[in-house]
This record gives sequence, C-alpha cells and structure tokens, in this order.
Amino acid sequence: MKELTKRQREVLEFIKRYMREHKFPPTIREIGEHFGISVRGSYDHVKALERKGYIKCSVNRSRAIEILPKAEAETEAIKKIPILGNVAAGKPLFAEENFDGYIELPANYLGKNRYFALNVRGDSMKDAGIMDGDIAIVSHQNTANNGDIVVAMLDDAVVLKRFYLERNRVKLKSENPTYHPIYTQNVKILGKLSCIVRRYER
Repeated sequence: MKELTKRQREVLEFIKRYMREHKFPPTIREIGEHFGISVRGSYDHVKALERKGYIKCSVNRSRAIEILPKAEAETEAIKKIPILGNVAAGKPLFAEENFDGYIELPANYLGKNRYFALNVRGDSMKDAGIMDGDIAIVSHQNTANNGDIVVAMLDDAVVLKRFYLERNRVKLKSENPTYHPIYTQNVKILGKLSCIVRRYER
C-alpha cells in the first residue's frame, strides 16, 4: 500500500485533531477551508486517505469520516507544554510564573529539551515575525549566543529580545526600530525561543 503524501498526512492529522477537539469529524468544506484548497481538492485528499485504509467515509452524510485503526496506530506523539504567563515584546512587563493551562504540539516539531510557553504582549519583535497575541514556545536554558532570541528576566520583568553579549554588559535588542535597546549588567536568561504559535481564530 502506498505511503501518504505530505499533504495527505497533514489532512489526516487535521481530521484527527479536529475530532479530538470537537468530538465529531470535519466536513469536506471545512477541510478545504483550513488548507485553503477547493472542495474538490479536499474531497480528493479524503478519498485518497480512504483508498489507503486510513479512514472510512459515508457519501450520504456530511460529517461521516471514521478514523480506522491504521491511522490511530500512527497518531503522532504530542507534547503538552505549560503556559506560564506573559512575556513582553515591548516595554518590560511584570510576569508571574502563573500556570495558564497547556498548549499541545506535535513532538516532532520540537527537540528533546524541556519547554515552556508564554503569551506575547507588545510589538517590539514584529520585524522578526513575532506579533502581539502569539504564543512563544521556549526551550529551557540559561545561556545564549549572540543573535539568539531569548526570554530574559530583568528584576521582575520578563522580556523577549535578541541577545548580544558586549564587553561589560548585555544588549537586549528589539526587532522594531521604534524601540531602543535595553542595556544591562543584571539579566537572567530563562530560555531560547524555539518557535511561535499563532491563532487566527479566537
């Protein structure tokens, strides 16, 4: 039996994730809307998954996709990453390590390190593609190389900045020219940015 294409695997994982979240399967149209493809294109991917033995469909009902054991056996490993409050991507923002639930990500998106997540507040890192409202996924570590984007603690403020070690101080640089760099001799690195999660629907 043929292996899945990259897009077919993405469609399969979307169907499984949708069913975990909603307790019922998506429609063909909803699959197409998620991937920005036509209903016909979505239908073709679903039928290919059915032919390859991953799902079963009923042509007479709109929400009639059934996940078969073969697909369940290939369910990707999920990492639950704790969300620990806010991080400022603008002015320093007080942030307690208050547990705010989990975000789940496929394990193969991440390495073997420990991770935590923070909600991004502010726009000072927008030129690095990091926007207000994003979720920063951060690898636990207390060191950084020049140019790394880090989560750093200054007194009681937690900020997301690009790190540079200078001769007698540390520079924490924004990626927005309207914000001035922060210079300090007293900073604690909490972690290095691994990836950003952005939700388009609230």
